[in-house]
Parts: sequence; C-alpha cells; structure tokens
Amino acid sequence: MAEQYQIMSNQLGASGTGRVDIVPSASERERLRALAAEYSEIAQSDAMKERKASWRAVRDLKPTRPMVLFETLTVAGFVRPDEFECENEYLRNVEHMFAEALKHYRTVGDDIVFENYFQLAWRTAKSDWGVQIVEHHADDSMAYMSNFPIKEPEDLAKLKKRTFSVDRERTLGFKEVLEDIFGDILPIRVGNVDKFFPDMGFNPFCGNNAPLLTMDVFKMMGYEAMSFWSYDNEAAFRQLLDFLLDDNIRYIEWMEAEGLFVPNTDNQFAGPSGYGYVSSLPDADGKPAKASDCWTWCESQETNVFSPQMFSEIFLPYLAEYCNRFGLVSYGCCEPIDDRIEHIKKAVPKLRTVSVSGWNNIEKVAELLGGEYVFCRKPKPTYISGNTPDWDGAHEEVVRTWNAAKNQPLEFVVRDVYDLGGEFDRIARWVDMAKKVIGL
Repeated sequence: MAEQYQIMSNQLGASGTGRVDIVPSASERERLRALAAEYSEIAQSDAMKERKASWRAVRDLKPTRPMVLFETLTVAGFVRPDEFECENEYLRNVEHMFAEALKHYRTVGDDIVFENYFQLAWRTAKSDWGVQIVEHHADDSMAYMSNFPIKEPEDLAKLKKRTFSVDRERTLGFKEVLEDIFGDILPIRVGNVDKFFPDMGFNPFCGNNAPLLTMDVFKMMGYEAMSFWSYDNEAAFRQLLDFLLDDNIRYIEWMEAEGLFVPNTDNQFAGPSGYGYVSSLPDADGKPAKASDCWTWCESQETNVFSPQMFSEIFLPYLAEYCNRFGLVSYGCCEPIDDRIEHIKKAVPKLRTVSVSGWNNIEKVAELLGGEYVFCRKPKPTYISGNTPDWDGAHEEVVRTWNAAKNQPLEFVVRDVYDLGGEFDRIARWVDMAKKVIGL
C-alpha cells in the first residue's frame, strides 16, 4: 500500500520523540548533497523568479498570466521506492521530498516553484479529545472508515480539551543533521506544521493551517448522525461544534505563543496545492509570526449534503470565526460551492482564493467571483485517470473554464489524480494541452 498510495489523515501522529541520533553513511551524504545542489540551482534560476512573480500577481488580483500546477503527490508510482537510495527513515523522507520535486520539474512542465531553502515542519503532538478516532484504511486505495465514537448526545460528556506539545529537541536535532549534510548548499528553515504528513523530512502540506472542523465532525459521528442531529438534536450538535471550534482556536493561540507560525507566503501549502505568494502579507522570512500574517485553507466537503441555508446557519459561522483570525483565506477543495459562495463571501471578508472543482457550474461561479477573488480551477481528475483517458473531455473542460474566467485571476490546480495506468506522460500532455488553450 505505501508504495502505491499516499495516505493523508489529520489523525495520524509522528513517530519518535526526543533526541535525534542519525549518522548518515557516505552514500547517503553524497546522495542528499547532489539532490540539494540540483534543487538549489533550479531555485535560483530565472524561471523560478518569473514563476514566483506570476503567482504573486495572481494572488494580488493583478494577473499577468494564468498559472498551471499539477499535483503529482498522489499519483501512484510517480516516484517509485526503487528510486530511493537512503536507508535511514528520516533521510529517506528528505530524499523523497527532493526526488519528487525534481522529477516533477523535469517531466511535468507546469508552474512548480522551488525556494532556495529546505522547509522543515515542527514536530508537534496532540492528545485525543477524550474519545479516540480510529481510522480503518483500505489496502489498495485512499478510502477509509472511522469508528465514529460519538454515537449519542450523552457521549459528548466524554470530550476533553486536547493538550499540545512541540518536540523542539527532535525538530532542531534533525535540522542540525541536515545542516551538517547539505546546509552549506541549501539552508534549512523550521516553521509551521504539516497536519497530514507529520513525520520529519517529508512535509508537502507544511503550512496548510486548516481547521478541518467538519472533517473531524464526520470522523466523530458520520454522515447519518450529522444529518439527524442537525434536525433532532441541534443543541447537542452545536455543543460539539462549539467544542471543536474552541479546540482549534486554542491550537492557534498555542502555536502563536510557542512561536511556531512563520509566514507561508512562499511555496508552502497556502491552500490545496496552491502557493502563498502575495503582497498584502509579510514575506516568508522564516521568522516567527502571528496567524494574521499567514494564509489559512478552509474546506467543508462533508457538508455538501446540507442546503446552502443550513450550511450558512449551522456550519459557516464556526468556519468563519476560525478563518478570520488569519491574514488571507483559501476556501474549498472538491465540494461544489456555486450554491453557497455568496454566503461564504459575506462571512469571510479575508477570502482571497476560491477552489472551483468539477462539481461546479463554471460559468455561474465565474460570474459570482467577478474578478474579485482568485478563480482556482480544479479540473476533474477522471478525464485523464484509469485505463481509458478522455482527452476530448479534458480539453473541453479547459476551454470552458478559459471562456468563463479568462479575464479573472485564474489558476489551474490539478489534484486527486491517483491512477494513470502507468502512463505518466499523461501529466505533461495535460499541462501542454492546457497551456496551449490559454495561450502560454
């Protein structure tokens, strides 16, 4: 399974605590130094300077051109285990981070950006909520099922405030190891956390700052209970939402007090695979920051089954209170938002980027955004996935998007592509097709 799919879960914990005792072999040192040197050279290239400026222009709502990015992280087999040379688990994570980025740069042809430093996330830990969420994952996919520990309103009495901790010794110890290996080639920065990939070294979602509030509601009770409680036990349901919002706000305040935030206005995860380059927030200098200096990413895929009115009345106030503590907000993932974006715009004044997935009316969303927000198009992954890609459908989708939003700040971000049947050239083919449609 680990060789085929990336399992992303905000319930997973990092392995290991305390002192770092890593002595790289000569071959591991040589391997990582070579990767760091190649990465650094690309990061300092004119192409990277142009891309950063273009991403910033889009996020500033003053675009010079549309941006195109293809997330290769989830593509099964894009980077194979036999491509790695490091034996040590943590050094192998770093090798993975480099290897995937470099292969992406060489083969995809999109607007991926490298910075001339290696971003290392803080190693943090959280206690449970007094009830333990257990996820059962499939062997051959990213599908999972929770144990849904909150089954009756009486179960809310079991909930306890979480405690948080940061393992500075382990994080900074690992930083020292990397500095000894390639710090003279590529500096190492520490900051932010990765809620989905918590182990040291491989942190592709570092800086996402997502509350994941409705995801946690789902994992606690499931769709059936979410739907019925909102009607039959609204007071108890709001009690759970109050508890989770308070938990998330306490986490933000703890992160600030511990100096763990740094501005994610670089190539960190400032939204679903989107970058944070923008002029209205502090530059990414690696120094401790407040939440108000950073982007947050908010989504609510689990509430798609609720009407826009119920979403606005029950869930959105909680999401908005969290989001508005940050400097800018990237909203949405795979869920349709065309029927509720007006509510979101009013509730989240710091909204800047809106995810427009394949389950939206593209023309309607373009009209509602009106050039005042970044139109972040998420093409349907099904067109190029599996054994029989539909290139006509993929082309038509890009054309339709371009016709609807070409006069707006526009970015294409392809996500959730898992199975390409081993035909990895489809990635570059899609990117090339999209660039031709939009005139790049």
